[in-house]
Amino acid sequence: MKTALPAPRPPSTLRRNALWSALLLLVVALLAMLVWLAGIYEANQVQIRLERDVAEAVSDIRAAFVRNAQGLQALQYSDPTPNSWAIEAASFLHEHREIVRVEWRDSALRPLSQVDTPFRTPVFDHVGRAELQSEVVLACANARRVSGPAYASSYFVPLSDGLGVEVMELCLPLQKGSKVSGYLIATYALQEVLTGLLARPITRNNEISFTEGDGTRLALFGAGRRGSRVFSAHQLMDLPGTTLVLRMDSWRAAPDLFPNVLTALVTAMSIALVSVVALLGKDMRRRFKAESELADVLAFRKAMEDSLVTGLRARDLQGHTTYVNPAFCQMVGFSADELLGHSAPAPYWPPESGEEYRQYELSRQAGRAPPREGYESIYQRKDGSRFPVLVIEAALINAQGVQTGWMSALLDISEQRRVEELSRAGQERLQATARLATVGEMASLLSHELNQPLAAISGYAAGSLNLLRDGPQGALEFSAELTLAMQRIAEQAERAGKVIKSVHDYVRRRDQVRQAVAPQALLDAILPLVHLQARQLAVRVQTEIEPGVPPVLCDRTMVEQVLLNLARNAMQAMDGPQIKERCLTIRVRALKGSRAGKNWLEFSVADLGQGIAPDVREQLFNPFFTTKAEGMGLGLSLCRTVVEQHGGALEFAANRPQGTVFLFTLPASAVA
Repeated sequence: MKTALPAPRPPSTLRRNALWSALLLLVVALLAMLVWLAGIYEANQVQIRLERDVAEAVSDIRAAFVRNAQGLQALQYSDPTPNSWAIEAASFLHEHREIVRVEWRDSALRPLSQVDTPFRTPVFDHVGRAELQSEVVLACANARRVSGPAYASSYFVPLSDGLGVEVMELCLPLQKGSKVSGYLIATYALQEVLTGLLARPITRNNEISFTEGDGTRLALFGAGRRGSRVFSAHQLMDLPGTTLVLRMDSWRAAPDLFPNVLTALVTAMSIALVSVVALLGKDMRRRFKAESELADVLAFRKAMEDSLVTGLRARDLQGHTTYVNPAFCQMVGFSADELLGHSAPAPYWPPESGEEYRQYELSRQAGRAPPREGYESIYQRKDGSRFPVLVIEAALINAQGVQTGWMSALLDISEQRRVEELSRAGQERLQATARLATVGEMASLLSHELNQPLAAISGYAAGSLNLLRDGPQGALEFSAELTLAMQRIAEQAERAGKVIKSVHDYVRRRDQVRQAVAPQALLDAILPLVHLQARQLAVRVQTEIEPGVPPVLCDRTMVEQVLLNLARNAMQAMDGPQIKERCLTIRVRALKGSRAGKNWLEFSVADLGQGIAPDVREQLFNPFFTTKAEGMGLGLSLCRTVVEQHGGALEFAANRPQGTVFLFTLPASAVA
């Protein structure tokens, strides 16, 4: 079986294809030539700009050198002393970072004064200045010959950190009349010359360096490599006495691929069309990814809000509820549908407090409520039960920075209140325990103290019986003596009763209500118990109350216990043979000024004991810490707790001339 061969193409088709191929080749060749020519043109333009920039850089540096020489000459206008010259030279160096050292030398090049730049460590500390005199001598010789500033060739100075710096010397002759009276020598750091004397646009886009004739770089500054092609330009900078070569390198990409405007326009449009389609596809993928991430974020936020035990509630500027989380619904017993859209009065407000809550809402909407400040309130559950809540509110701000409403965080503080009540009851039990412990310690004193009035009562009673037995021998005298005896019996019985009543009141008193109490009344309540121990320890008791002090607003029982505890501690601190003067002083005074809108009273209990040891001071108020063999370590801890519950502070300090003074503050009553 024979295979059919394809029919040969007609000559016209071959010729057309050849012509199209030739045309395509010509277009490609033309475009390639245009690109090549445009590349050459652009390279020439870059080179021209670079040569212009390096010429401007050389001009800027030369002009700066001239200005610096004039500034150096100005240092000698007022015929300065070496000290005054050093001050002016230091000011000059502050303004010219490119100069690292200025020296004033006499006509024999002997140093008169020198100043180093404050911006870096002295250049010649590592290598002495005396070892680098040749360049200075050469520069000054040229300066004397030309009667003007002259420069020496640059040289490298090693530094102590292992690096170094390339420097160049400038010598400026100082003349008096026709004679040279001295020289000013300025040491330039070539790196600082490039850094400080060239315009920022030049150094931002190019790499600039000082080089030697063979291309060795002396100093370098500027931008690093940013392209695959380098353009270089050199410019000689002739200075009196030396010549520097300034080199500028510009690292750039190769010239644009399509420099021709028409070709570039067609190609740019084609590329733009493809790019737009690609960008649309990329944008769609990015949008889909953003929507997916947004859904994940919303799901995460929903799960987080549903898991919170803190109630969240959002309201708009008109007070309508726009959002509640499950914790809030569980807290008040209403469903979200029952709460959303509601305005004042809210269904969880107690009916009797609705107007008060409404006024607060109006105040908050008017902007008078402080931001993010929590306040306590009472809410009502759906079943009618009440519970305390802590409400913290903050403004809701949208993406445009406009407030759209309020977000509230609510905490059910019922458990906190229960714990606080348990803590208060525990404190009360501890206070009662401390009072009982105090009474136990005083039991032995009571037996001795009561013996005296009871013995007196017994004696007066016996005398009265004797008078009654003697009969009416002297009726008038008998009546007067019997009356006096009965009075003494009554006085001693009252004295014994006061002692027992003081202890009874101290132990049994349970009233926890704060009331306005005169400071004298507080002292009168504890003084009978204080005098019991004071007589046994031979302690003199003094009380001083500032005239006109207002009543104190306090829990009377608690404050009496604080005063009694501090007084007993003070008397026990003076129990020792080494204490000669034993005096307990209790003072009350009003503090000047006010704190937190209140006036305050200061109570102080001072002793003349041996003071408190340094190692005891840090632990003095710690619970269960005591220096007494029979102590419980609760007295001072409870005292501080009581004072802090009243808003005050309990402190101690050294007494003068010896001993310790305890001070605590309590709020004064507004009602005198």
